[in-house]
Amino acid sequence: MEIRKIVITGGPSAGKTTGLSWIQNSFTKLGYTVLFVPETATEFISGGVTPWTCGTNLEYQKVQMTLQLEKERLFEQAARTMKADKILIVCDRGALDNKSYMNEEEYAEVLRYVGQSEEELLGRYDAVFHMVTAAKGAEQFYTRENNRARYEAVEEAVRQDDRLIEAWSGHPYLRVIDNSVDFYHKLRRLIAEIRLTLGEPEPLAIERKFLIAYPDRDRLERMPDCRRVEIRQFYLPAKTWDEIRIRQREENGNYIYYKTLKRRLSEFKRLEVEERLSQGEFQSLLREVDPDKKPVSKTRYCLSYEGQYFEIDLYPFWKDQAIVEIELSDKNAEVVFPPELKVIREVTKDPNYKNAALAKLA
Repeated sequence: MEIRKIVITGGPSAGKTTGLSWIQNSFTKLGYTVLFVPETATEFISGGVTPWTCGTNLEYQKVQMTLQLEKERLFEQAARTMKADKILIVCDRGALDNKSYMNEEEYAEVLRYVGQSEEELLGRYDAVFHMVTAAKGAEQFYTRENNRARYEAVEEAVRQDDRLIEAWSGHPYLRVIDNSVDFYHKLRRLIAEIRLTLGEPEPLAIERKFLIAYPDRDRLERMPDCRRVEIRQFYLPAKTWDEIRIRQREENGNYIYYKTLKRRLSEFKRLEVEERLSQGEFQSLLREVDPDKKPVSKTRYCLSYEGQYFEIDLYPFWKDQAIVEIELSDKNAEVVFPPELKVIREVTKDPNYKNAALAKLA
């Protein structure tokens, strides 16, 4: 068993939430069991435990650091019980994030309190990835609306971003993901840097979609490298966005929920923001679904073949055909289809085979 632990950190409104969603999707495809340690500060502050409600900031930092370390320990303990070859533990912020909210005396006292040195704290993580706040170089996208625990103004967001980089600067594998490119490529760079850390090949880039004959499901499910996921997605009314959807993914009785917002910026650019939801948040948003748009249900088979990764989507309204998607690193790369798949034609650019269009057939 290989267990790796990384930290995703960064300034306010840096894209961290969407980045965590991309990590889930990207590394599950590579055969990792991905575990997420939730952000401790957001849990505390949303629950009413804050630096300004505790007796002092020092007392707050003591309990936050204690819970941070304990959560990580329990995630590692649980990981060692799992039947998996590769496990990636992703910490939504790590122990050294706390340092940026303390003065030197407070930080030294917290280290004594938890019985750790800074070197020991740094050594807990294989790599640290800092996503730079949108307040630095992408000010038009800076927002405080998607995190109830966020209070920083633009100037403070920049200062906090600097303090976080400084706090983690002692780590031997700290990577700073800045805003020198658009948000989509910022996320791709994040995934590429993590893959490099894990010794994985370069990330995929080109997506192609094909219409295929309805496959033999029993045969697919007998294949050792094939995983089945049940997906159900709903569309919400979209005002300032082109599309807002929520999605439920189920595999072996385990559920993951997502919310995705899409906006077309130009002919070639599209802004896409994705975040994970709790079950309660998902169920609450179900009350807001757009009555004019039908939900989409599909069974997805995830299949690796000849070094390529295929996603086969089966829809309940089709009995003779299905859709398969593949991501490639080169648009000219040859697609080597598994013999179980009979290709009818490519539909990558055909709008009739987008999810929104297929929903009308449900």
